[in-house]
Amino acid sequence: MQPLQGNTTGLKASQSRDLRALYRRRVGRDELISPTLARRLTEIARSTGRRIALLIDRNGEIEHVVVGDAHRVFLPDLGPRRAGAARFRGVRLVHTSHRPEGLSEDDLTDLALLQLDAVVTIEVLADGLPGPVHFAQLLPPDAGAPHRIERIDSIHAWDRNFAREIDDLEAQFAKSPQLARVDGQDGVILVGITLGDLARAKRGLDELERLSETAGLQVLDKVLQSRDKLDGKTCIGSGKLQELIVRSMHLGADALIFDRELSPSQLRNIATTTELKVLDRTQLILDIFAQHARSREGKLQVELAQLRYMAPRLKLMPTAMSRLTGGIGGRGPGETKLEINRRRALERLTRLEKQLLKLERNRATRRAKREKAGIPVASIVGYTNAGKSTLLNRMTQSEVVAEDQLFATLDPTSRRLRFPEEREIIVTDTVGFIQDLPATLVKAFKATLEELDGAHLLLHVLDAADPDVQDQLAEVEGILDELGLADHARLRVWNKADVAEPDVLSGLIERNGGIAVSAVTGEGLERLLDQVERALFRAHRRENAELAQ
Repeated sequence: MQPLQGNTTGLKASQSRDLRALYRRRVGRDELISPTLARRLTEIARSTGRRIALLIDRNGEIEHVVVGDAHRVFLPDLGPRRAGAARFRGVRLVHTSHRPEGLSEDDLTDLALLQLDAVVTIEVLADGLPGPVHFAQLLPPDAGAPHRIERIDSIHAWDRNFAREIDDLEAQFAKSPQLARVDGQDGVILVGITLGDLARAKRGLDELERLSETAGLQVLDKVLQSRDKLDGKTCIGSGKLQELIVRSMHLGADALIFDRELSPSQLRNIATTTELKVLDRTQLILDIFAQHARSREGKLQVELAQLRYMAPRLKLMPTAMSRLTGGIGGRGPGETKLEINRRRALERLTRLEKQLLKLERNRATRRAKREKAGIPVASIVGYTNAGKSTLLNRMTQSEVVAEDQLFATLDPTSRRLRFPEEREIIVTDTVGFIQDLPATLVKAFKATLEELDGAHLLLHVLDAADPDVQDQLAEVEGILDELGLADHARLRVWNKADVAEPDVLSGLIERNGGIAVSAVTGEGLERLLDQVERALFRAHRRENAELAQ
């Protein structure tokens, strides 16, 4: 005989025996619950003064008998859901209520969180007989409401085929156009949270969508919540989390991606509650970096950043972390390292830092040789996807990979550019910046970003056709200042002049200075090269003069 679940303390032996006997009962496949079982359930509920719940599968067998208190029932762990985004768990919850209150918020939460076939409440009348029945089921995305609730005067009034209804309901979910998916892509819901700056939060969520698409994900929905303060356990609170679970079922989502860095406990709580994979902004960017790293140094830097991110989260293994690793968010050179224990992860971190320190010294040596040779350096910086690699190709007649994706360039690239009078410079392309660039990434890519410190001129490339370019300008300038580059000479390059609105472009240059160019068509390139030559060799002559004094 299966054990009783829940609050069994204080039950009489006869009451426990009556409750265990419920396991021997069966419900017809077409029945919601049989009238005889409903009556026995309410009789026991009146005798014990407690709520009694049954979890019944589609074959009519009772999987769990759960004893609550006078007000609610705490359900046991039901394990993983059935496979398929449009499929319910295959279990319905039936419980008693001593008050004519209908379905509670807890009932609707259980319905959504557990993806139950249905939740049913049977009122216990004063004589112990079953009274009115309240019934709820989830509805497909196009229904206009997350669930439907019905009231039936008596269990004897149930005249429908429950098995046929649940099959039809799952078929409606499966046919919903909102559940249409792209083959081979994980479907995700993006979650943004703002504490006041709504415009910035919207920009961040739009950017998270671009990041997700770059990572090969299908964005099914975007959710933005305004709060006075973050919820310590889940960031967004239990109510919004319930809405996300229902939404994820409606859309067949595989993962939730948050537009902020989550703490280890928040990741665990959200993953455990939703049974979905959960990623934050940092983990998504790391995944993109892992896909785009090509050089040995780039791969080491990505692995270092992954391990720094994952080290404090490894203590969550093996439960919640199974939803946080593997596939999206767990790819790249650090993928196999994420399964090792915390001690070995820290050892690997130390080895990576030593290897990168050695590469950093080699970079410093190369920079010193360039300085000794008297070759000026111009570094291209800017927001990700502003067209930096395309501009490098146009300036130096190169064929560096340039794609319409965020972080298409990860490994720094250097090319020589020759001017008249046998003068030449080095032009370097660097990883793009982004709003709220995670500190983990800045620290891991310290060696790469140090290339900027040796530059004589920073070419700040901006996408003049992007409506958020003014905010991107401020973001990049702020990051450059944080990197200690506030005193470096800068030239603003307003790229994509061929597609930008002329009035908007002229206004940007009037307010911020700089040069308009098109890296695609070559428009403005000659003037840009002239400005670069003037700035670099004027600065270089001044440095040489100072050294000669």
